[in-house]
Amino acid sequence: MSRVYPFDEAATARAVIGDDGTLTEWNEGARRLLGHPPAAVLGRPAAELLADTDPPAPPSGARWAGTVGLRHQDGRTLSVWLLAHRRPPHDGRPGDWLVVTPLAGPPSPAGGDPLTEAGLLQSPCAVAVYDDRLRLRRMNAAMAEIVGLPAERVRGLRLPEIGGKPQNEELEQGMLRVLTSGRPLDMQTFLRAGGEDRAHAWLARMAPVRDAAGRVRGVCLAAHDVTDSHRARQRLQLVNEAGVRIGTTLDVTRTAQELADVCVPALADFVTIDLLDPQEYGGEPPARVTPPVRLRRAAHQSVLPGVPEAVIKPGTAEEYPAFSPQADALTAGRTITTSVAAGDMDQWLDWHPERGERVRQFGIHSSMSVPVRARGLTLGVAVLTRHRRPDSFTADDVLLAEEITGRAAVCIDNARRYSRERETALALQRSLLPRSLPHTAALEASSRYLPAARAGVGGDWFDVIPLSGMRVAMVVGDVVGHGIQASATMGRLRTAVRTLADIDLAPDELLTHLDDLVVRLSEESGGDGAPGEAGSPGEVGATCLYAVYDPVSRRCALARAGHPPPVVLRPGGVPQVLDLPAGPPLGLGGLPFESAEVELPEGTVLALYTDGLVWSRERDPETSRELLHEVLGACADSLDETCDRVLHTLLPTGGAPDDVALLLARTRGLPGSQVATWDIPADPALVAPIRKQVVEQLDTWALSEASFTAELVVSELVTNAIRYGARPIRLRLIHDAATLICEVSDTNHTAPHLRRAKTFDEGGRGLLLVAQLTQRWGSRHHPEGKTIWAELPLFEEDR
Repeated sequence: MSRVYPFDEAATARAVIGDDGTLTEWNEGARRLLGHPPAAVLGRPAAELLADTDPPAPPSGARWAGTVGLRHQDGRTLSVWLLAHRRPPHDGRPGDWLVVTPLAGPPSPAGGDPLTEAGLLQSPCAVAVYDDRLRLRRMNAAMAEIVGLPAERVRGLRLPEIGGKPQNEELEQGMLRVLTSGRPLDMQTFLRAGGEDRAHAWLARMAPVRDAAGRVRGVCLAAHDVTDSHRARQRLQLVNEAGVRIGTTLDVTRTAQELADVCVPALADFVTIDLLDPQEYGGEPPARVTPPVRLRRAAHQSVLPGVPEAVIKPGTAEEYPAFSPQADALTAGRTITTSVAAGDMDQWLDWHPERGERVRQFGIHSSMSVPVRARGLTLGVAVLTRHRRPDSFTADDVLLAEEITGRAAVCIDNARRYSRERETALALQRSLLPRSLPHTAALEASSRYLPAARAGVGGDWFDVIPLSGMRVAMVVGDVVGHGIQASATMGRLRTAVRTLADIDLAPDELLTHLDDLVVRLSEESGGDGAPGEAGSPGEVGATCLYAVYDPVSRRCALARAGHPPPVVLRPGGVPQVLDLPAGPPLGLGGLPFESAEVELPEGTVLALYTDGLVWSRERDPETSRELLHEVLGACADSLDETCDRVLHTLLPTGGAPDDVALLLARTRGLPGSQVATWDIPADPALVAPIRKQVVEQLDTWALSEASFTAELVVSELVTNAIRYGARPIRLRLIHDAATLICEVSDTNHTAPHLRRAKTFDEGGRGLLLVAQLTQRWGSRHHPEGKTIWAELPLFEEDR
């Protein structure tokens, strides 16, 4: 975009020549110099103005200066010094050449002219003085060296005509502000000094030049090379940026990609990050490696879309020989810089022709291989290459790359250690969780467990535990914390729950015993004191929900310890949160738990879950619970499908922020026709009629094949109850498709003990006989006394 200046444009002869050689602009100064009006030359070849029979060779760079013979309109030949600048395409304008020459220079200054006196011509600082038309009046040798042109040739030209760059136009705008306002101005710009390829950072200090009366007569421009300080700030900024951008996640691949992204284009045009596979070194990266080295591409980045310089894709492993830059850097344990021009890479590129072809295709000229090391371990190597930037890597570039790579190496090692611990914890967690849920007559169940996406594997667990009398226990718990310790604690608590459930404790009693265990675990894990010294309590904590469902009575007893209450969906109803006493979290010690008992019609769906399902950064827990109710309200016949739908609806796309355990159970009821009950008189003589009634009942159930064993078991259990128990005594038979259960209850709380009878003992063999005849047996206590039970397996022929 052209700018308008309130000055005489005719003081400079200026023309613009297009890439096709035709004249596209011709100003008044050019007409005054050669006499040709614009209409006579515009659109015609510029070569027609040359008077020399041997014209100069076309310029090859971005700037050309020299003396040529030009044809005047009246036929004369003028020897004119010309300065030409190549202007690249910009804002839709095609590329062209700006050609200028000063006309008659400014008049010789009179004595006391401030424009002459202002020039510090012998100063080592680059100084130039411009008049009130912003045309060069004087400049010292230091400024002439920067410009790369003699002062006498460019005197009378404006700054954009001398430099020919957009930055020169911006500087002239600043000089115009100084000229009109009379106030000094500092501007920073990037320009190439003389014939250098690399741009330098310059601080341009502009000040008004005043005469004795205080009037502004021009502008003094001083240029200071601040490249070193600018590059130091750039390096510091890049290091700070690396500290912010690298290590945002605990993912090795992502961290490697962040390292590559930071280095491009600030340090290199193409960057690859290749890492060692720890499994090849016994699971831990080595301190040193020996060639050949097998590396796996973790990440790469390029200034070109699609990273066309890359030979292999991320995730691909490749072996690097001893003469490769990668193996060389890893073997030496330091940064290795190589140059294609120096032949440092010839053997490597000859050995790998495809890489050699990419180097030639993209003009790669320099390479820098930086070992990725952290905590004394070698993790891999970062290779930085340049092809768009013409300059090679400097010692400062090496220091900067090592600083950034060193920081990234710590992040990569942290991510590697985290990934290893996460995989170990996840393997431990999955080994401790049930591989499949048991098939029971009491309920149909389905479950899901998802580890946290970022926080690490936690201590969430679930379980379904068959109990005596066709009953079943359901448990969901959550150990505080993440990692292997949380998973190990979860395993101990799950084992404890199964053990306590096996002795048929009521839900509130079970949680009380579990609370004691958590307190002991907390004491064992706490403190830095002497061995055996208890730590502070509360270092281990957990929440738990425990429920026992009886398919005969269709009632469910529940208790919770700081855990979210379950959601209940009764047939034909809507999902509701079950109102249960909250109870304190496990690990506080000494606080009571309360049980509640509810009736659950057959087909009722129970949803037990950990709080990771409803806690999310995207929504508040109450909204998540409403979504859970909506999904359960549309519960399909398949609990598996419902589990998937719940997770898909409630969990964010990137994964849950915390572990999630979900257990869905649909209750079944045992028909009364599969249960038979007898009240037993306390008379041993009446045991025989009871045995007869049992046999008849089994015939009715078409279980005659099990009659012999069942008759013996019933006889022993009833006899023991009459002999050692207390009235009332009750016998109950329950069966489903696979099991026949015999239960004898009385009001005596004394538990029976299995013992081995001596040869001449008259008794003591009853329970031993029961243990040998049945699949399993046991006793459970309740407020009214105890129940002795035994399970007999039923086979296909029994039915």
